[in-house]
Amino acid sequence: MTDEIVRNIANRRELFIDHYLIDRMLGTNLELQTPIPAPLSPLDAFADAGYATVIQDGMLYHAWYRALRPDISQEQAYDGYPGEYTAYMLSADGIHWKKPDLGIYNLGIQPNNAVLAHHAPFSHNFSPMIDCRPGVAEDERFKALAGLHSSSEAAQQTGKGGLYAFTSPDGIHWRLMQEKAVITSEKFAFDSQNISFWSECEGCYVCYYRTWYFTEEDNWGKAYRTISRRVSTDYVHWEEEEALMPNEEGEHLYTNQTSPYFRAPHIYISLPTRFMAARGDSTDILFMTSRPGKDAGRGSPKFDRTFRGAFIKPGIDPARWGNRSNYTAQNVVPTGENEMSIYLSSNSMKHSGRRMVLRTDGFAAVHAGWEGGEMVTRPVIFSGDRLEINYSTSAAGSIQVEIQEMDGSPIPGYCQADCEIIVGDQISRIVRWGDNESVSAMAGKPVRLRFVMQEADLFSIRFKDKKN
Repeated sequence: MTDEIVRNIANRRELFIDHYLIDRMLGTNLELQTPIPAPLSPLDAFADAGYATVIQDGMLYHAWYRALRPDISQEQAYDGYPGEYTAYMLSADGIHWKKPDLGIYNLGIQPNNAVLAHHAPFSHNFSPMIDCRPGVAEDERFKALAGLHSSSEAAQQTGKGGLYAFTSPDGIHWRLMQEKAVITSEKFAFDSQNISFWSECEGCYVCYYRTWYFTEEDNWGKAYRTISRRVSTDYVHWEEEEALMPNEEGEHLYTNQTSPYFRAPHIYISLPTRFMAARGDSTDILFMTSRPGKDAGRGSPKFDRTFRGAFIKPGIDPARWGNRSNYTAQNVVPTGENEMSIYLSSNSMKHSGRRMVLRTDGFAAVHAGWEGGEMVTRPVIFSGDRLEINYSTSAAGSIQVEIQEMDGSPIPGYCQADCEIIVGDQISRIVRWGDNESVSAMAGKPVRLRFVMQEADLFSIRFKDKKN
């Protein structure tokens, strides 16, 4: 075996989106999956949505996005100009959306779904979140960051440069938390969507935002849009900037769209817009991940780019091959028992919106073809008494699981030959060895998992208690 790194995964769900758990692959490989277009509601709700955010909140789905006022000319529009406002939609299923007539502002629009207006430059990139911090006050349950760099025209006209913090009890009625910016930067920054959330695994607020880096000092011809981040314990006072710079050569990362994955919040999923300025200003969507936090062998907030190619391509529509043509809304959300959705809008607001779907946990998978193969994990320490897998096989395919000691020797009763032959396609399947599904005797000590696969995909695993 290649090393003795032990991963303490407890009862967390682990996705195969990187090599965090993988020690050895023989005849298998990690494969990035392809989101599938799905219909939006008949009104094509995201057609006019710029810099959108979608959040599942119990039985409701909220969406906020930038829209343009019809009563203010766009002929000389600029980032953060007074014609921008923040609009709101809601849904019961994440598929069919309604724009409520709120009547908070008089903008001459129907339905009047504005939740922030007359607040230049903040509606340019207003990005809400639900504050999941334990003990947060009910009247501050929603928070948002918004703003532009002090050098921008809107900031100079309003005297408001940097990111400002907002809060709300309901996501509809918003107020500033203080009258000055909570995050500023000497670098040109902020003029796309700037993301914040409460991190369960880090125990703090996190903000991922747009900055620039230069391959040659002060040479704009060699400047690239990239990503930095800060952390905070109160959403007002933020620590020093940390430059992440996950770019490959020639890439601008225009947005970052980073969030904890809803079924495994210790894993951050990022769906940035990649902007290829040297290729006619075309854009597509990437897939990156991060495993921050200090436990279980994590620690670095740096992005992992196991998959360097496009996750969502522009597609056959020629109109989507221009600048500002491909942007994902913030957050991936569940929209069915077996699926999750990614929403795409056009920042230029000239193209229809799109909803893309994946199977639950299905960003990537350990894949085996007809010839078959296997994958062996690093040593893991788990808690729980059953092993759950999310998998798919062909009619001729199969998966078997062997539990091994750290040295690779099979544990009696948990050999490959003891394991049932798993065939099918399920989000949740408990592995059995003969009539036995309990793995509690091995909980708390390091073991390896060996997956023997043919024409199969393995998306995620989790050790569970019977009550879960």
